[in-house]
Amino acid sequence: MHGIGFAAGVALIVWVLWDAFETILLPRRVPARLRLSRFFLRWLWTPWSAISLAIRHRPRRENFLGFYALLSILSLLAAWAAGLVAGFALVLWSEGSRIAADGEHARFALDFYLSGTTFFTLGLGDVRPMTGLARATIVVEAGMGFGFLALVISYLPVLYQAFSRREVTISLLDARAGSPPTAFEMLRRQSGVHGMEALTELLKDWELDLRELMVASEENMPGTAAGHTSELLRSVRQLLTRLGATEKEPAAVNKAGG
Repeated sequence: MHGIGFAAGVALIVWVLWDAFETILLPRRVPARLRLSRFFLRWLWTPWSAISLAIRHRPRRENFLGFYALLSILSLLAAWAAGLVAGFALVLWSEGSRIAADGEHARFALDFYLSGTTFFTLGLGDVRPMTGLARATIVVEAGMGFGFLALVISYLPVLYQAFSRREVTISLLDARAGSPPTAFEMLRRQSGVHGMEALTELLKDWELDLRELMVASEENMPGTAAGHTSELLRSVRQLLTRLGATEKEPAAVNKAGG
């Protein structure tokens, strides 16, 4: 039984670390089905989307859905931390709970408490490891917890910049397509001499943003979200193709007439 607990603890630690490595550090998309973030975000999206469908007022529903991205990232970080704490607690328990506490008997809850205080570098000292193997486990977990917290602190500003860049693009729609933005209003405002050129550049920026969003949603979001993003990206590319054709037509006519 303890051997199974040790194997389960090590497997959980490796699974969480590999998922965090692929999500945070790798700059490219990793096609993997057995990722913790994939299961967790799908599980979180299901009730969140169901609640949003019950909100009939469209602005409130959009605001509610807008909180999901940041909430999912913070919840995923908490899930990673909980998984590492539980994994090291299983390792300590599989070693026979060789720990000492004043007035308490060693059990899995105490192993989990020691794992949590070690991972978050609290260092309270009320629970102590008694064997060399338990001490080595605690040292490894303390170093891993310190590195994990440093990685999270350095990753949050990057997330803020990414969300801010997308919010700037969305906020510019008020000046380009009215409030609330509509396609007709955008085409009307871009009907000047250089309007098509400006609209083409705008659609190219949206193509890049939608491509980034689609890559992220294909791995971590349900198929419907990725499908909607793919449809939007396809529509933008079709518009770019048509605008490119309309720009070439006058040049061809002038060349033929010359």
